[in-house]
Amino acid sequence: MKLCNIGFGSMVAAGRILAVVSPESAPIKRLVQEARERGMLIDASYGHKTRSVLLMDTDHIILSALEPEEITSRVEAEEEKHG
Repeated sequence: MKLCNIGFGSMVAAGRILAVVSPESAPIKRLVQEARERGMLIDASYGHKTRSVLLMDTDHIILSALEPEEITSRVEAEEEKHG
């Protein structure tokens, strides 16, 4: 299992990420709220502004303070490092 740092020492399984999106659109805000209500939201932003929303194949939604481009580059770097 390849782990990817999503900020502040938090790690996620890189292979389980379906999408990394910006939190600004109304549909993503609804997804986040629904996940919060179902208990499937993980806030890994540590009180900072949420800049990315990670959609996982486990139906979890993870919030991160890193930009989507930064997380994507980190996931790609992990994949290259581990083949």
